[in-house]
Amino acid sequence: MSSSSKAFQWLSLVGIIWLQSINGTNTTFPAYSSQLKNTLSMSQLQINNLVFASDAGKLFGWFSGIAAIYLPLWLVLMIGSLLGLIGYGVQFLFITNQLASPAYWQVFLLTMVAGNSVCWINTVCYVVCIRNFQFHQQVAVGLTTSYQGLSAKIYTDIVSAFFSSSPHKRARAYLLLNSLLPLIVCTVVAPFVRDIDVVTGKQPRNMATGFRLMFVITIATGIYAVITSLGSMIGLDRMIGTGVFLLIPLVIPIAEKIRDILSRRWSLADRENKVYNVSIDDQNGLESIESGVVKEEEEEEHTTTVQVHNEVSEVQVQHGFGVREEIGVKLMVRRIDFWLYFLVYFFSATIGLVFLNTLGQITESRGSSKTSSLVSLSSSFGFFGRLMPSLLDYFFVRSKYMISRPAFLVALAAPIAGVFFLLLNPANVSLIISTSVIGVCTGAITSIAVSITTELFGTKKFSINHNVVVANISIGSFLFGYSSAILYRKEGNDDGSCLGMACYRDTFIIWGSLCTFGTVLALTLYARTRKFYSKRA
Repeated sequence: MSSSSKAFQWLSLVGIIWLQSINGTNTTFPAYSSQLKNTLSMSQLQINNLVFASDAGKLFGWFSGIAAIYLPLWLVLMIGSLLGLIGYGVQFLFITNQLASPAYWQVFLLTMVAGNSVCWINTVCYVVCIRNFQFHQQVAVGLTTSYQGLSAKIYTDIVSAFFSSSPHKRARAYLLLNSLLPLIVCTVVAPFVRDIDVVTGKQPRNMATGFRLMFVITIATGIYAVITSLGSMIGLDRMIGTGVFLLIPLVIPIAEKIRDILSRRWSLADRENKVYNVSIDDQNGLESIESGVVKEEEEEEHTTTVQVHNEVSEVQVQHGFGVREEIGVKLMVRRIDFWLYFLVYFFSATIGLVFLNTLGQITESRGSSKTSSLVSLSSSFGFFGRLMPSLLDYFFVRSKYMISRPAFLVALAAPIAGVFFLLLNPANVSLIISTSVIGVCTGAITSIAVSITTELFGTKKFSINHNVVVANISIGSFLFGYSSAILYRKEGNDDGSCLGMACYRDTFIIWGSLCTFGTVLALTLYARTRKFYSKRA
């Protein structure tokens, strides 16, 4: 592959990072849900059902997968951004009274459309990473997906920088940004988020150096996000800093392009120098030189072929993964390990996601006005959680201290259970710690679930199998959200509002107990799959 192609290859990865950074529009819901509830006169139960509607929209994400097969990727990208424009844009018109007050079913349907828009952009991101980085698929997908964890922080920083501190006006601002920002970024990125002419079966040189640099940039971005979420910087400064960190990855494709230009100039100068030093009359000498050059090129080509072959073998060993069995959905749902895995996800990450989606009401009930700061904090820690599995896979896959992914599930599910009981403490610091822990653990489980599905049930039917696994999120959003809303209403006033620790006390006890049960199931899954993972090691 030429350096020019490598430059476009890295440029496509930078484009995916930008897309993922603004694609978590549904994660901003807690920041404006209370204002939406008051403006449209909704009950807490109706607000929780909107959370379910957003996740339910993802059940139809398979439409984007079919579209990616038959349509250009830029068109799939634009369809996703237009769905977001409709879903959030019409809600913005409702909340600003430019359209008549909507019926609840209309808001519910628009929320489903907005939730589905995320799937279309995600599909393009996954396809481009897999096609353009054949030897680093999991790393590329994991690294770029982690940036989706920053979405809530990015939107919160923009709202804090440019919009009024009035809660009602901030709710409008979130809906406006959710509708317009993905459309703008998709339009900018569409030209270079495409398939790159990558030579099949050949591992590009110096790719590892680029990924190491990308990891350094990504970790620095996450550290900055956490510090600014906890600090007292004004919104404009935070927004500018985050923008700079999102632009820094451009260094890699720019460096590749510069290297390509310099390489061509040096090559041209070298050839001119050789031509100048060769005598035209000395045919025998010329033939000798030509023969030597041909022989040298043949030896170099042979050496390169061997080297590339060795690199490919090393990458396949280093970044490859074993598959226990290749099965479809019908066989998968008959496996005990599938139901253990499904329920572990259900009783850990899904409950964590419901907590984060209900963060606005939880914060309000505890008498705090720092909803936006907590949303930004959960976003920052979720970013690190999503990045963690890729980081460990890339740098420590050969280490004897590297634990299996089911064991990793145990280590992530247990803290989620613990912090729900910590939330029974009325201190603000307990809310901050719990939000941070749930953010990082939920993000990590979401990320490693992709690898676990592949390893346990195969790659051939992965897209269908994993959609069945993550269907638990929609089910959990409805069940856990609905039950928490009923308990909230039970403790609330006649007007449907609730203030005090009692509002979510029973909910936290139930969620903590269920997550403890999920941890026990994770231990069971680890025990059942230990033999398989020990063979892979």
